Amino acid sequence: MTQAELEDLLRAYKSGNAEIAEVVRAFQRSPLEDLGFAKVDLHRGIRQHAAEVIYGQGKSSDQIEAIAKSMLAHGESRILITRLDPHAADALSPKFDKFRYDAHARVAIIGDMPAPDGNGKVVVATGGTTDIPVAEEAALTLEYLGNEVVRVFDIGIAGLHRVLKNLDTLCAAQVIVAVAGMEGALPSVLAGLVSCPVIAVPTSVGYGASFHGVTALLAMLNSCASGVSVVNIDNGFGAAFQASEINHLKARS
Repeated sequence: MTQAELEDLLRAYKSGNAEIAEVVRAFQRSPLEDLGFAKVDLHRGIRQHAAEVIYGQGKSSDQIEAIAKSMLAHGESRILITRLDPHAADALSPKFDKFRYDAHARVAIIGDMPAPDGNGKVVVATGGTTDIPVAEEAALTLEYLGNEVVRVFDIGIAGLHRVLKNLDTLCAAQVIVAVAGMEGALPSVLAGLVSCPVIAVPTSVGYGASFHGVTALLAMLNSCASGVSVVNIDNGFGAAFQASEINHLKARS
């Protein structure tokens, strides 16, 4: 159950459209289910506006299936699975209705996607085409969390005209997620041109001295442009969650 669903239930009770027993049951549910290998957080949606997300890497398909079925049994309408390899996705697909998998992003979604309910649009931009898998992890997570996403790919500053060509779209964003490897300069350039927050995602794309994304990470941490925050290397999910929180601040208030 999400916070919004709990609020709807309380409003229904207040207006006489729900029985007190239904409200009591909602609060009596345990905040977790212990599966032995995992303790499923069933109240994450109440605390943080979004249900627990399953990190697929390192888990067997049987473990992921058990966690997902626990969440569905306790009222979750959709589930996000990140870092899911194709073999596990193939094993899980027949187990669930409405199972969608993006092999590039390594993201699976069980259930229907919500209608966007944020304050504006979130732009997901990449420096190059090779950054797209991380960017798609961010974009799909954002859509799962109820955001309207605009993808602007391959606008790296090796050709600054590509940024300028998309300037109207970038300036209209509520938040920008900037995904880049190599020297990681894209977020600084974008933050110097727009008035919205820019969340920088360094990727492990680059030649030897990029140190698998460390060079981009340090460059982004040392950005001279205001309004840049930085997540870990290849962490499209983390950037998306932060961007979604920003994009929903006014809507929730």
